[in-house]
Amino acid sequence: MSSASSQSHRTFIIGCGLTQFIKPRKTRTTEDMGLEASTKALLDAGITYDEVQAAFVGYVLGDSTCGQRALYALGLTGIPITNVNNNCATGSTALFHANTWVKSGAIECALALGFEQMAPGVLKASFPDRRSPVQPIAEASIGSEATIGKNYGPPNPRMFGNGAQEYFNKYGGDIETLAEIAAKNHKHSVKNPYSQFRNGWTKEEVLASTRMTEQLTKYMCSPTSDGAACCIIASEAFVHKHHLENQAIEIVATALTTDDITTLESNSAMNAVGFNMSRNAGDEVFRKAGFGPTEGRDQVGVVELHDCFAANELITYDALRLCEPGKAHEMVKAGDNTYGGKYVINPSGGLEAKGHPIGATGLGMHSYITFQLRNWAGPSQAPGLFDVPDKRGKYGLVHNLGLGGAVVCSLLRRPEFWKEGGNDGRDRLGYNHAHVLKGITRADIDKVKSKQSSERLLEIARL
Repeated sequence: MSSASSQSHRTFIIGCGLTQFIKPRKTRTTEDMGLEASTKALLDAGITYDEVQAAFVGYVLGDSTCGQRALYALGLTGIPITNVNNNCATGSTALFHANTWVKSGAIECALALGFEQMAPGVLKASFPDRRSPVQPIAEASIGSEATIGKNYGPPNPRMFGNGAQEYFNKYGGDIETLAEIAAKNHKHSVKNPYSQFRNGWTKEEVLASTRMTEQLTKYMCSPTSDGAACCIIASEAFVHKHHLENQAIEIVATALTTDDITTLESNSAMNAVGFNMSRNAGDEVFRKAGFGPTEGRDQVGVVELHDCFAANELITYDALRLCEPGKAHEMVKAGDNTYGGKYVINPSGGLEAKGHPIGATGLGMHSYITFQLRNWAGPSQAPGLFDVPDKRGKYGLVHNLGLGGAVVCSLLRRPEFWKEGGNDGRDRLGYNHAHVLKGITRADIDKVKSKQSSERLLEIARL
């Protein structure tokens, strides 16, 4: 299978950077977190901000031009900076557009940054003086309760709980299935120093936590979080010019879909929370990679998918065709979603454990898959990714969903020119940032900042 034979311009992730995802306690700012993530990504790529030709910055809970403010700490270079808001799919949407610019041939290098500074507790409306754009979807979900059974709880857990209930009614599974998914993710997160929660809660502890809806307990739900993540996307010519053949991971395909008519008109709680969007985005990304509608899943080895609630992870297995139709609960029971099974799904711990700073989430997913495909993930490394005849190894799959709505799916893989050895991002940072957490120093910033940087803005960002 040719990775990009039908595409005129190939694109690659050449640099990644993350902050730790933390409880939202106003201990960090978006400027500070954005500076850390982007500095790490630039160091990883071995370039300065002067080589970035465009940037897309994702966040949901912030004023206009927060993206400019975060990146201005690295330099005022006059490049196009576009701020992105696509609900919980914001980070991957920023990457989608950065990738599109490079793929078009318009530029050689783009930066995608995402961050969020949130408030503690359950998500609330940012603009309570007006009707929420998600309200029609919420009404469709609640309307489906006449068929699937009455539910209760805060709006988002209730909607995703309804999706799980529809799945249970149609195919099987129950709250214990969701507890197994959540416990799996919390177990994975213990090995991820960037995770908000590293408690490793067991299935029994998950079930014993506070009940949020009929189907969901607290430990099955992603928390609110502060954090940032950054990916740098470049052309093949840029990769070779900068000798990044030992760490560039190809974006073989990426797809962005929005709601179709079934979201509102099918009386389906699963479609109301994006089953249809996920199915369409998954099919499209595999089609772009050269596969048929149901083909290619056996060539995937590691997945980061949008488990805002354990309920969504369950139905997304089916939506992405990672299992036979209606067999997602059996996939969980067989352990085909973790180490030793068919796929390693959410080795980072997923949103439930590592946290969910909305604008950063999708870029964090792409970073974790990039680290996996570089074989840098250390104790979280998925086994068997390179134990195949094709030297490029298996694919990594990313799935990022936002209600209202949008889904981004990406297929990543090592390119055929992959070459081991030589200096790489670990040397430039001085440690393996894929599984070691450290902050940045002023010396780190000085290595990557533009020649047109403002000392005043830099110091304010670091306060």
